[in-house]
Amino acid sequence: VQLQASGGGLAQAGGSLTLSCTASRLTFSSYVMGWFRQASGKEREFVAAFSTSGRSTYYADSVKGRFTASRDSAKNTMYLQMNSLKPEDTAVYYCAAKLGNDGLKSSWMYHYWGQGTEVTVSS
Repeated sequence: VQLQASGGGLAQAGGSLTLSCTASRLTFSSYVMGWFRQASGKEREFVAAFSTSGRSTYYADSVKGRFTASRDSAKNTMYLQMNSLKPEDTAVYYCAAKLGNDGLKSSWMYHYWGQGTEVTVSS
C-alpha cells in the first residue's frame, strides 16, 4: 500500500487549499481513510476520516464547518477541501489508512501513512 499526499502550500488566513491523497494497492471499501496533521512541536492530531463504507465522515471539532473531506473511489483518491483557513491550521498534513472502523480518530491505529504535505497559513 502506498499513499501519496499533495496540494499543500502557502495560504493567507481566510483562504483555501485542497489536499489530495492517492492510494495504490488499496481498495477504499476495505479501509478507513483519514487525514491527520502535525504542527511543529505538537502531537499528530486527527482531522477527518471516512468509515470503510464511505457513508460516514468524521471531523475534528477544530475543522468542522471549514474543512470538507471527499473521496473518489474510482480514482482511489481522497480530498480535503480546506476553507476559512486559520494560522493554527499550519501543519504537515498526512493521509492514512487502516482496516476496520474502530479507533478511526486515533493515529496509532492506522497501518499506512503518506509522506505528508505542508500547509502554512499566514495571518
